[in-house]
Amino acid sequence: MSDLFWLSDAQMARFEPYFPKSHGKPRVDDRRVLSGIIFINRNGLRWRDAPKEYGPHKTLYNRWKRWSDKGIFAKMIEVDRFV
Repeated sequence: MSDLFWLSDAQMARFEPYFPKSHGKPRVDDRRVLSGIIFINRNGLRWRDAPKEYGPHKTLYNRWKRWSDKGIFAKMIEVDRFV
């Protein structure tokens, strides 16, 4: 499954501080979910058309929506611009 990841370990390490912390039950792998979100956006697909290897499409959408509302993607782009 490692060939499905869009980001390297170094890239994920840079973005890790921007992901919300888990509260309660363990979270689905952020790297896998972020890779699914990137895959959907790069290919212009509907959420339900995401490959199953990225996890449930509802999880991908919920994380995308939650992270977008919190400005996490904007912060990640800003950080990546200066590295």
